[in-house]
Amino acid sequence: MPLTSLEEVLIEQLKDLYSAETQIVKALPKLAKTASSPELKIALENHLEETRGHVERLDQAMELLGASGRAKKCKGMEGLLEEGKETLDEKGEAAPAALDAAMIADCQRVEHYEIAAYGTVCTYAKQLGHREVLDLMKETLGEEKKADEKLSDISRSVNLEAAEAPDRKPDKPGRRTRTARS
Repeated sequence: MPLTSLEEVLIEQLKDLYSAETQIVKALPKLAKTASSPELKIALENHLEETRGHVERLDQAMELLGASGRAKKCKGMEGLLEEGKETLDEKGEAAPAALDAAMIADCQRVEHYEIAAYGTVCTYAKQLGHREVLDLMKETLGEEKKADEKLSDISRSVNLEAAEAPDRKPDKPGRRTRTARS
């Protein structure tokens, strides 16, 4: 369908986000189950519940706009989640803290994608005067930003633990790499 107005672009973007969020709802339980950091596990479980709320808000926004039906699968999110799946496939070979660090990196890529997408739909909704849609999407945008901040906070301890893992190899042969304990 050719896009002929900003209203149509907004609706297409909301449908794309709906696809992205439903993909995330399916992926988060496996991530939470794999996480070894209790703090990361809790954050992922909490974000799963938030993400279900994001789907509901998207439904509300589309209803407010009189939009129906679903769009094709969000390929951007599909690609990001496929990269995350590759990380999980390393589970048997990875040190727990290193796997958690890699999972956080994958999750933050997803959050940044969502932050960009929700920021865009907020701009469109504001420009078009769709105040209720704007309010719904701003609420989700705020939650996505908080999720990203939480992941950054968790990564500080996880990354430190991964950096101090006993099997860590020095940066240069013959030289010992300095750590916080050196």
